[in-house]
Amino acid sequence: MKKHADSIDAAILARILSGEKDRVWAPADFLDLGSRAAVDKALSRNCCAHHLRRAGRGLYHVPVVDPLLGVLGPDTGPFHDAITRRDNSRIFSTGAHAANALGLTDQVPMRPMLLTTGRSRSVSRGKGHLLLRHVSPRFVSTRNPTSALVILALRWIGKRFVDDDIIARLRRNLSPADIAALPADSACAPAWIADIFRQLSNQPKTA
Repeated sequence: MKKHADSIDAAILARILSGEKDRVWAPADFLDLGSRAAVDKALSRNCCAHHLRRAGRGLYHVPVVDPLLGVLGPDTGPFHDAITRRDNSRIFSTGAHAANALGLTDQVPMRPMLLTTGRSRSVSRGKGHLLLRHVSPRFVSTRNPTSALVILALRWIGKRFVDDDIIARLRRNLSPADIAALPADSACAPAWIADIFRQLSNQPKTA
């Protein structure tokens, strides 16, 4: 039994060390090597041996030690990628982050939160937590990713607060290609946002 356990431990570690340097791994990445229970135990043993470090519940990465900062946590991108693989979902910026990225607000959200097409949950990350809030897949199933950002941003701002200034900012800040893609993605948006999509696409962009 111990020989079999050692074999799984070594196989998992070999795959991790031969993979992308900053990747965050989930048990589902190793189910071809053994049962879920065996993989979980192997990952736990590799952590106890300090070959791996938990990045969060059910997430693992190779520890990197900085001379001044000590053991570093995983980068944001690989951590988010691991969540999507583990939960079989997609994640997106919140409406507040989308509005900031599109130049519709100067507010910079401080709370660590993302939207997910999976269930709402709190995900541990090191000593902190990342809140995942469910969003309907309808609103983010656009052909053009920027269209989804616009939908999320406008939903966050709210229909009653979207005025001519907000629409003018969108017209200035979106690329001609993004504006041209809006009509095809209008079916993913609430009716009032679909109307804004048509308004943006029917009027020429001014300098």
